[in-house]
Amino acid sequence: MNKVLTILIVILSAGMQAQQKITVEQAIDIALKKNFDIKIARNDADISRINNTKGNAGMLPSVKLGGSGSYGLNNINQKLTSGTTNKYSSQSVTDLSLNAAISWTLYDGGKMFITKSKLAKMQALGEVQFKTQVLDILYNVIASYYDIVREKQQLNSINEVINYNKQRVKIAETGFNAGTLAKTEMLQAQIDLNVAMESAINQKYAIDRSKKTLNSVLGEEPTVDYEVMDSIPFVVVPDKYEMLMKLETTNADLQALKKQIEVSELAVKEASKGLMPRLSLDGDLSLARIHYSEGSTTTNRTMGMLLGGTLSVPLYDAGETKRKVALARNDLLTSQFDLENTRLQVKTDLLNAYNDYESQIQLLKIEKDNHQLAKENLDICLQRLQLGQTNSLEVHQAQESYAQSSTRLINFEYKRKIQETRLKQLISEL
Repeated sequence: MNKVLTILIVILSAGMQAQQKITVEQAIDIALKKNFDIKIARNDADISRINNTKGNAGMLPSVKLGGSGSYGLNNINQKLTSGTTNKYSSQSVTDLSLNAAISWTLYDGGKMFITKSKLAKMQALGEVQFKTQVLDILYNVIASYYDIVREKQQLNSINEVINYNKQRVKIAETGFNAGTLAKTEMLQAQIDLNVAMESAINQKYAIDRSKKTLNSVLGEEPTVDYEVMDSIPFVVVPDKYEMLMKLETTNADLQALKKQIEVSELAVKEASKGLMPRLSLDGDLSLARIHYSEGSTTTNRTMGMLLGGTLSVPLYDAGETKRKVALARNDLLTSQFDLENTRLQVKTDLLNAYNDYESQIQLLKIEKDNHQLAKENLDICLQRLQLGQTNSLEVHQAQESYAQSSTRLINFEYKRKIQETRLKQLISEL
């Protein structure tokens, strides 16, 4: 019995978790923790941070420790000028050595300091690019979340039409049985009801598909079933000109391109140092021991230190430095062009999004009035049908007008939210 109760509790808990209702803020929190594109972008930014070291810029010395050892057997037969003969059978020789070497670039025309500055700028660029990726993901999360809300609202609208159709079928059946309505009225009412029920089935599939899309953006398994809120909130955005002023200092794409220009400028300076002289300090500390099993010398030990410097002055490099400088300048020019082009593009995007945002507000206001009129017209048509004062064609047209008005109303709300989200993304305030 305890096992059965445990299983039931697990199943019920899983069901409650599967139907968990989340807000858009909670969906964003999930994406920040689980979205794979964000994780990849974070790793890319971390790579730039890891590379930003003095050692990678060539500012620190390189120290190496090495050692070697050998053992050998030799048969030696020596005849000296004095007439003495030395014979050693299977003489063993043990040779051990240890050395430490240091190499340190003291001067390279300042290239190492430029490289270090470039690495720092690349780290800053990586952080801005990470922010850009996060903003893109947040936009997709919000759009996907409210797409589910829109699809659910559309299903509610279809269910409302189904209820009207059921009333119409009941009225038509009553009228047909009473002899006041033709059978065709009843058949057409049933046909329209069946079509509406088919639309409801298709709409449920659309909701399920939208949920899977949201799960993909969140980094969740497709089987996770989050429930969303029932409405799309209205949020007032800042003034258009205020956002245009913010754009230059807050837009993530512009900030990334500005950082890229700084990196490219340092790359030009770095490449121009190719023909500068290079001075390095070299040192070596060695210890060696050789042992002979026989002979006049049985052990030989040496220990010594070597300290010196190397000066290298490039006189001719077949135009390599000139080529690298030219390429770096071209990259810089491309970055500057990208910045100007993106600056124009984001301004255009902001103005278009703002105009569309205002248009959706105006359309939404009109459609709300229109929706009330369509509902009143449908109610009147059903009453007239019940009294035998109209036909199924007029009622069908009233139903279609009401259904289309509901769809437009829902879409206007969704598009307004999308443009609001796009405006906030452009000024990096998501």
